[in-house]
Amino acid sequence: MTFILPKSDDCFKELFRDEDVRKYFISDVTGIPLKDIKSIKLANSFLRKNHKRQKLGILDVFLELNNCTKINIEIQLKHLKSWDKRQLFYLSKIYAADIKDGEDYDKLTPCISIAILDFKLSDRPEYHHIYKLRDKNGNVFSDIFEVHTIELKKPLTGNRPVNDWIRFFNAESEEDFTMIKTKNPGILKAIEKVRNFSLNPHLRLRYEAYLKDRRDQHAIEAYIKEHSIEQGREQGRAQGIEIFIRAGIRDGKSADAIIADLMEYYSLSEEKAASYYKKYSGQGKS
Repeated sequence: MTFILPKSDDCFKELFRDEDVRKYFISDVTGIPLKDIKSIKLANSFLRKNHKRQKLGILDVFLELNNCTKINIEIQLKHLKSWDKRQLFYLSKIYAADIKDGEDYDKLTPCISIAILDFKLSDRPEYHHIYKLRDKNGNVFSDIFEVHTIELKKPLTGNRPVNDWIRFFNAESEEDFTMIKTKNPGILKAIEKVRNFSLNPHLRLRYEAYLKDRRDQHAIEAYIKEHSIEQGREQGRAQGIEIFIRAGIRDGKSADAIIADLMEYYSLSEEKAASYYKKYSGQGKS
């Protein structure tokens, strides 16, 4: 049986459709007591553009806590260029999304970003960081922003609530699940859901296609690394962009979403990303 990795894109998003998974994960990461979490509803993961040339915001999992605090949960498998700026870009869009011209600033609500990173963001040993707006003496300026980073590649210490979630997202086999000794209802529910995903033929096909795309991308990156001449570099990049676009179309993403992803992952202008989409989606054919 194919084992679907919990940190794969489809599996990750499906997991957080479950209310128990959402509730226990957020409580364990943020420290918000379970009794204080009355509701966590899934919200629209697309952040609107205020004008045509503005970058579209696309979130992995976007939640609203107790109809007030906004929470974005994302998983990032590769260390992107300017990742910190990207994180602040999304957080600022979430913060300002609901206020309209002339409205009072009191309408703005706290925003929490939780980033699960499959790479080391820093050389520090801590694997769960919490960032807030503070002065140099540690005094909090505002609690309106809170950024959590969880680095999956670092050794675990102690018995923190987040530790078993890290073990869960690092699981690569059924045997890895059996090594997680927990009574946490959220993690147990998440393990059950991954097992069910692995039995679902539709999800297995999507996951196998995802693995193929990753292998193709790795092959392209290896080609670029081996052939450092400019022609080889450009050819590999074009092939990677084509695979990226076709994978997005197959997964049912909109043209705007794919173009926004191209701009982010390949550092393209909106005009260039749109031209690649037109070329490789088949829309450029007469």
